[in-house]
Amino acid sequence: MLLTIVVVILVLLLLNVPVAFAMMFGSGLYFLVNDSFKAETMTQRALSGVESFPLLGIVFFITAGILMNYTGITKRILRFAQVITGHMTGGLGKVNVLLSVLMGGLSGSNVADAAMQSKILVPEMVNKGYNKAFAATVTAASSLITPIIPPGIALIMYGYIGDVSIGDLFVAGIIPGLLLCVLMFIFVHFSAKKRGFEVEPIPRATLKETVAASKDALLAILLPVIIIGGIRLGAFSPTEAGAIAVLYALFLGFVVYREMKVKDFIAALKESIHIIAVVMIIIAAGTAFGWILTLEQVPQALTDMTTSSVNNPYLFLFAVMIFLLIIGMFVEGNVLLIILTPIFIPMLEAYNIDPVHFGIFFILCLSVGTITPPIGTIMFTVCAITKVKIEHFIKELWPLWIVFVVAILLVAYIPSISMLLPNVLE
Repeated sequence: MLLTIVVVILVLLLLNVPVAFAMMFGSGLYFLVNDSFKAETMTQRALSGVESFPLLGIVFFITAGILMNYTGITKRILRFAQVITGHMTGGLGKVNVLLSVLMGGLSGSNVADAAMQSKILVPEMVNKGYNKAFAATVTAASSLITPIIPPGIALIMYGYIGDVSIGDLFVAGIIPGLLLCVLMFIFVHFSAKKRGFEVEPIPRATLKETVAASKDALLAILLPVIIIGGIRLGAFSPTEAGAIAVLYALFLGFVVYREMKVKDFIAALKESIHIIAVVMIIIAAGTAFGWILTLEQVPQALTDMTTSSVNNPYLFLFAVMIFLLIIGMFVEGNVLLIILTPIFIPMLEAYNIDPVHFGIFFILCLSVGTITPPIGTIMFTVCAITKVKIEHFIKELWPLWIVFVVAILLVAYIPSISMLLPNVLE
């Protein structure tokens, strides 16, 4: 029966049915044909996936991220990034990467980050002589830093589903996020030098300009520090941190910067509700399908099969990477996160792999799928906004794809990259 359901879901996906609805239909079919369950079991299973206090963190952080774009925070962070890296070779490309790091610490959403930078930075990069497809690809790729920089939404989802400390995951994502930033800086530098993008020397920002930009951006940059510090000190939970992020964004918008109007607030709430609804439908569908997999003992069977054939943790991580990079091309990352987390978690103990370390590796692998055809959500978002053809985007993508594989391998095989800060701050 399970095989039939999987086939039904795959057929629906091929017919371009949204992933969440395809899984809902397949799961519903399982409950309908199985006499052991009542008709309302499907609804109960789906709703159980979203009736959770920790998931409020996703609601709050998505809302906070959207509010950032209406409060004047984004433009101040952009100015700060320009002062820090704008004078370098490939300056705007590096501004693009640094902005993703800084905004990732505020919004937690790679889609929001990619959409925002596609509207603001890509036109500026084109005006500076950058190839539009290159600018779009760097924008899409830099947004992949966001899911592993706290407070990444994917970190909250993985922690909730896998029963892993969200506070530890937040701290563990800092160094891998910065590592990815450095690798992308190197890529942008040599690409710009080779292709003649912003290679002429530009005067470095004066001390006065640097101080002014830093002062403007300081309150926004402090938000991730407040969130992580508060969680580690036990002042509030990750969910409560999300509520604080919303209040902090509103305080900056209405009181400090005074750039947010009531109509902006209403528009931000509408945008937030739309994104939250999409995420929650995916979580509900994934929970119902994941419950079926557990009921059919798929995780246990896969654990036994994997551990009997692969006895080396390094080989296990490599096999998982290849699997995730391939399946991520065809299935949305949040869906895979919901379905695969309960499958992988039981395997980790057999290989003595820390679930926090694995979580950063896992999310990084899934993120690559968002910029890879044929499903890549970030790819389609960026191409739609920038009007770049998919084939041109893909042509520029493959060197960056190699950069991400290098980053994934470093995170996988040097656990201290992820675990140094959680161990130090224990």
